[in-house]
Amino acid sequence: MTRVLLFSHTTGYQLRAFDDAAARLGIELVFATDRCHRLDDPWQDRAIPVRFYDIPLSLDRIFRRAREFPVGGILAVGDRPVVLAAHVAQALGIRWHSVAGAEASTDKCRSRVLLATAGLPAPRFAIRNLRAALRDLRPGLGDPRPDVSFPVVLKPVGLSGSRGVIRANDDEEYAEAFDRIRALLARPDVRAARTGLEDEILVEQYIDGDEFALEGVLTDGVLRVFALFDKPDPLVGPFFEETIYVTPSRTAPELQSRIAKAVEAAAHALGLGHGPVHAECRMTPQGEIYILEVAARPIGGLCSRVLTFASPPVSLEMVLLQHAIGQSIDRYTREPDAAAVMMIPIPRRGIFKRMNGVEAASRVAGVSEIRITAKEGQMLEPLPEAGSYLGFLFARGGRPEDAERAVRDAHALLDPEIAPALLADARG
Repeated sequence: MTRVLLFSHTTGYQLRAFDDAAARLGIELVFATDRCHRLDDPWQDRAIPVRFYDIPLSLDRIFRRAREFPVGGILAVGDRPVVLAAHVAQALGIRWHSVAGAEASTDKCRSRVLLATAGLPAPRFAIRNLRAALRDLRPGLGDPRPDVSFPVVLKPVGLSGSRGVIRANDDEEYAEAFDRIRALLARPDVRAARTGLEDEILVEQYIDGDEFALEGVLTDGVLRVFALFDKPDPLVGPFFEETIYVTPSRTAPELQSRIAKAVEAAAHALGLGHGPVHAECRMTPQGEIYILEVAARPIGGLCSRVLTFASPPVSLEMVLLQHAIGQSIDRYTREPDAAAVMMIPIPRRGIFKRMNGVEAASRVAGVSEIRITAKEGQMLEPLPEAGSYLGFLFARGGRPEDAERAVRDAHALLDPEIAPALLADARG
């Protein structure tokens, strides 16, 4: 039986989806997760316990297990696991993204430098260290690139998604944003990740324009696009909460082709060559494409459920597993219907009690699934501090507009019950 080694956080939403896909394909899936190594298989998944911040220790644990069986492919879910996965792939001689590429994809500063060096459009940027005095942290002061000017976007270098991302239009907003990010990066859960980037903030020029996400896979450097997603909600700040993805894109085919070529060029610039990629980009009103990130992993969370492939109907996880073991995936194309997913935003801070209105929202025409992932008693925070969502809404329709309308109508019927922040503070 062919085996695939899957790197993920223990709490990764996609683990069950990959496990189900592997069972259908007759592939044995071996997990490498950051589970507690002191307990005897607490999740009953026989996962290899690793630490994504300790590459030598993790490699030793993996190779001790790997002596028992051959590994035919590698996959990683989440930004932190991709670096360890690249080290293992290199040591085992398995085709996957390079170590340098995986590291660059998880480091906002390094990726910006590599994109600019390759001659690709990249926002002007500066790096600020938390240990410096605040009075020295305004854009342009004492920086080798003094052309960074307001408005700017501040981004923690070591965090993923939109967590800690804040726009500032002037000195006062800049100081407020910097203090807010500094408080976020001082949290024990953030420091415990040990990315080595906890003290750095990227300050880059704000780029106006429409935002897109591209899901695909590289095969020996050649990009195969699975889907291009429109993000119909304007992402202009001060925070950048992603809510709705819709595919197929309503952008002109010529522009879609340009986006795909820009993503492929950016992936090459970072050093990515073989495996899943998830890219985010902006297109300015003048048609210039700025790549914001190219991640060496598939789309995160439960969002992968928005993609279904035809002939026969299979999931994204099934396609990626076959690609990982070297099988052709040329026969798979995305289903003909339009699809949308909404990452249900957290409206306010507090303790989650329950989600009301799920039954009514499920009856909205076009809605295919509602998954509430927040747990009763869970402490919730909105962006920019948040690292999660209330759940996910999925819909399908004949046109992108139909799928988008369905998730919006369903969301309007949902009513999250969240205990007041004062009560939340009193409890913990």
